Amino acid sequence: MRRKRAAKIVSTLGPASSTPEKIAELFEAGADVFRLNFSHGSHEEHAARYAAIRDVEEKIGRPIGVLIDLQGPKIRVDTFADGAIELAAGDKFILDSERDKPGDKKRVSISNPEIYPSLEAGGELLLDDGKIRLEVKSNQKSSIVTEVIVGGELSDNKGLNIPGAILPMSPLTEKDLEDLEFGLELGADWVALSFVQRPEDIIEAKSIIKSRAGVLAKLEKPLAIQHLKSIVEMADAVMVARGDLGVEAPPEDVPGLQKQIIRQARAEGKPVIVATQMLESMIFTPTPTRAEASDVATAIFDGADAVMLSAETATGKYPVEAVSMMDRIIERVESDENYQLLVNTDRRAGLGTDADAITSAARQIAQIIEAAAIVTFTSTGSTTIRAAKVRPTVPILGLTPELSTSRRLVLVWGIHPVKTPGLQDFNEVVDDAVAVSAKEGFAKKGDNIVITAGVPFGTPGTTNIIRIASVD
Repeated sequence: MRRKRAAKIVSTLGPASSTPEKIAELFEAGADVFRLNFSHGSHEEHAARYAAIRDVEEKIGRPIGVLIDLQGPKIRVDTFADGAIELAAGDKFILDSERDKPGDKKRVSISNPEIYPSLEAGGELLLDDGKIRLEVKSNQKSSIVTEVIVGGELSDNKGLNIPGAILPMSPLTEKDLEDLEFGLELGADWVALSFVQRPEDIIEAKSIIKSRAGVLAKLEKPLAIQHLKSIVEMADAVMVARGDLGVEAPPEDVPGLQKQIIRQARAEGKPVIVATQMLESMIFTPTPTRAEASDVATAIFDGADAVMLSAETATGKYPVEAVSMMDRIIERVESDENYQLLVNTDRRAGLGTDADAITSAARQIAQIIEAAAIVTFTSTGSTTIRAAKVRPTVPILGLTPELSTSRRLVLVWGIHPVKTPGLQDFNEVVDDAVAVSAKEGFAKKGDNIVITAGVPFGTPGTTNIIRIASVD
């Protein structure tokens, strides 16, 4: 099965989409990568979903990507004696460390009191996705005295955001470490890190994950943008996580931040996902708003590798319809004459290496001779991802002997990964490229294909061969 589009769809699994039958329907509708959200659900539930994904993969004979999304150090208020309180503007409200004492109208403890040293008088605190706003009046070391600026109802375990502060917290909590090890044992292809603040967070995660999965940095704190280039360089992929990003940053800033993150990811040749509230109304209705359709289209016009559905497919009433709608929007955008114009305008040059020169030449040759496809041979994925970076006008086949590599490549723009036997020399690569491009429906007799590979095989970054071959 081949998609008729280059950008990919990430679908979150949950109570509305956990059966093998529903997962198969989501794939048929257009889902390329499935997200397991470890902020919700048990290990047993995630294991069952993973097994169902691999069962679908085996039946259809196509690699499917699995992304595990770690909860991260989400700061929350603890519980209240009566379940909820009402805060009014002008009220004094204290955040403290007395976690064994239920909260009331005057005070409540929080999940991470170690952040208190980072809070200064005059700073702003946001509760419940920004619905309630507090101003820090004084820091008592073990407690924070605040004044309510915007009030409202505050209930158990609501989130706390601290705009403008780098917090002394690891991106991996004890729960994350347990979830991470479990997810890696399952066989996850990508690991998403929540609330990344600096490149050191990526280094810490990679020291644990090593090469077992790709590391994806979720950018949801505005201060992380100060380290954007370094974070993108260190990560294997990034996500524009507009949920918390839209809480800590003014709403009018989010579209510009989205474009900035996409540009930086494309400059570094790293896959980038745009996520959160893309087809939000489809949680309850079978069709999206026009604004939502336009939002998805904008991400594709900007050059995102993938767009993601969250509650729409995890808990919504119309999960398959949401994937199908996103699939249709992407196809329509990519067939628009302005799409190629924008892609070519924003096409990223290489870094001046031999491998970049080969990849750029392959794109140009494919366009000149009207090739049916660019076929890459890769062990680690680097050759194929490099081909996607230059956004060719023809599909990219990523041939690899590694199943894990083929699954990881599913996330990347324009790539149709295929697991092939290990090959010994370039002549075998050419023969295999011709056979696979015909078998997978990308080329027919008489068509030309452009082939790139790196010799010696299995060495990352050695793309050094280019060949034109005819399908006969």
